[in-house]
Amino acid sequence: MSTLKVWVHTLRHQAQDIISVELRPMPGETLPAFEAGAHIDLHLPGGLVRSYSLANDSSEHHRYLLGVLKDKTSRGGSRAVHEQLRVGMALTIGAPRNHFPLHEEATHSVLIAGGIGITPILSMARRLQALGRSFEVIYLARSRSAAAFTEDLHALNCAMHWHFDDEAGGPADLHALLQARGGQSDTHFYACGPAVMLDAFEKICAELGHDHAHIERFAAVEIKAATDARSVFTVELRRSGKTFDVTPDTTLHQQLIATKANVPFSCEEGICGSCETRVLEGTPDHRDMVLSSAEHASNQVMMVCVSGCKSERLVLDL
Repeated sequence: MSTLKVWVHTLRHQAQDIISVELRPMPGETLPAFEAGAHIDLHLPGGLVRSYSLANDSSEHHRYLLGVLKDKTSRGGSRAVHEQLRVGMALTIGAPRNHFPLHEEATHSVLIAGGIGITPILSMARRLQALGRSFEVIYLARSRSAAAFTEDLHALNCAMHWHFDDEAGGPADLHALLQARGGQSDTHFYACGPAVMLDAFEKICAELGHDHAHIERFAAVEIKAATDARSVFTVELRRSGKTFDVTPDTTLHQQLIATKANVPFSCEEGICGSCETRVLEGTPDHRDMVLSSAEHASNQVMMVCVSGCKSERLVLDL
């Protein structure tokens, strides 16, 4: 995967425990184009790599805008952003990738954000407004002080529904919100936020028959190994000529790190897509939350950070 150098242009307080990070290209350079819903890998001090959604207008080529919540359960990534980044600092990033694409031709779009999940949703809202499409934004947060990018949302002057738990006396009635917006069969629904909200969103959309439902997860949901997944299998890395065995005491992920395979790991939870690898032979046991059902069925690529194998041998394009 290609990487490029950028520098930190602006750090700004957006909400409680949330800052925005504006990245600019090095002098004389431009940034790769991206689509609304995309994210980038941010290479942080100490060798950490974390994925963050882009919040700015996808027509902009002079900056990338991120929103980062200082997570209390941080494994080091968000803490490094909040505590170690400084204006003027040079950073390495990965090129934009998009596993949360916007269907721009939809008759109407409903964009639902929970907390820091506003980052890709804001970029989608900017894009739909630029296209003159019909859309609305639903923003759910614990409180006004925990809601980020509110100035940007007000500036869009679009149809908005705000819900703050502390003012409303509890969480939003997501079922009622979704039911009231299901009049058109071509309506597309997008949600990004906490896992509990996304789980409810998927369940409710299925119950209501909202066929065009899309989510972006910031935290993984564990997917157990398939009943026919093998605990022992052989892996060949075709381009590097390396071969190793995965046993009950190891994982594919661990073995790839041990052999120093050229794989860019980021989330290591199967939600960011950084480690997508082409499969040349064998049948993966897919345990990611990035690839579609059709992509899983094709077995042409896999996310090697979490997945396993159903065949005796797995050949990867590494």
